[in-house]
Amino acid sequence: MPAVVYRFIDLFCGAGGFSLGFHLTSRFQGKLAIDNFKYAALTYKANFPKTLVLNEDIKENTNSRLLKLMKPDEVDVVIGSPPCEPFTGANPQREKNPIDRLYLDPQGQLTLHFIRVVGLYKPKIFVMENVPAIMDNGLKNSLLSEFRRIGYTRVYFNVLKAEEHGTPSKRTRVFISNIPINPPKSRKLVTVSEALKGLPPPGAPYVSNHEPPPELPWRKLKKATRLKAGDALVHYYGASGLLPNLIKLDPHDVAPTVLGSSRFIHPYENRLLTVREQARLMGFPDSFVFIGGRDSQYNMVGEAVPVPLARRVAEIVLQKLDEGDY
Repeated sequence: MPAVVYRFIDLFCGAGGFSLGFHLTSRFQGKLAIDNFKYAALTYKANFPKTLVLNEDIKENTNSRLLKLMKPDEVDVVIGSPPCEPFTGANPQREKNPIDRLYLDPQGQLTLHFIRVVGLYKPKIFVMENVPAIMDNGLKNSLLSEFRRIGYTRVYFNVLKAEEHGTPSKRTRVFISNIPINPPKSRKLVTVSEALKGLPPPGAPYVSNHEPPPELPWRKLKKATRLKAGDALVHYYGASGLLPNLIKLDPHDVAPTVLGSSRFIHPYENRLLTVREQARLMGFPDSFVFIGGRDSQYNMVGEAVPVPLARRVAEIVLQKLDEGDY
């Protein structure tokens, strides 16, 4: 008997890193993906042509419209990554009161729309990815209350480190779900050198998204030549203080967290990484194509769920579905 293929919806799908992890198990079929950023939707469609992709605001998708597109019995899993900007310490403009970040911030309210859609479809399993700060100072209890309101009394806040699951860069995220998600850790870390191995020089015609990166201004280039591995060329202010950028990568370590604003200096050359090199630090295969301007491509890479981590999460979801343990 052939194995069951489970169907899922991806909300705030971005370029599709989270979805790719599910597809790589060969047991999931993406039915619907929604994102309001044009180039994310185009990128998603280019890589997952069989999925219905809506380049729309989730707020504009009423329950009645969604039900015309997809019936509840056609959906086994709902995944998604609502914007983390209202919650992250890297955002100096976030609301001072943590509860206001969820209920008053327009972007924070999008998390409530994720919960609305979960309540509409009542999937066997849901998984929502975000920054751990979404649990700060009463937010966790608010989220528990919201999920209970739609019928999910067991909710788990699974904090995972991407670098412990085969990703060549650091990233700590919480996966909020109605199942515990605790995949076994990888036996070894994947280093920057291993991640970038085998790529031709920037501009090679047969590697997508590997165009030569922007050149550093002369003064920054001069400073970059003197940087030691792990040092940052510049710093900027976040809500939690000074944060580094333009970090020179250590080839023998995992990379720092890749963000939409992140730019890294190559470990062996005095230049920035290409989009493809940055995508490798997030575990994307070279076959995955990013569409849009260069800044949009960097942003989509930095805002994605790292692919190896997404796959580990998907494997746990698959196991629970097969066992009927949800």
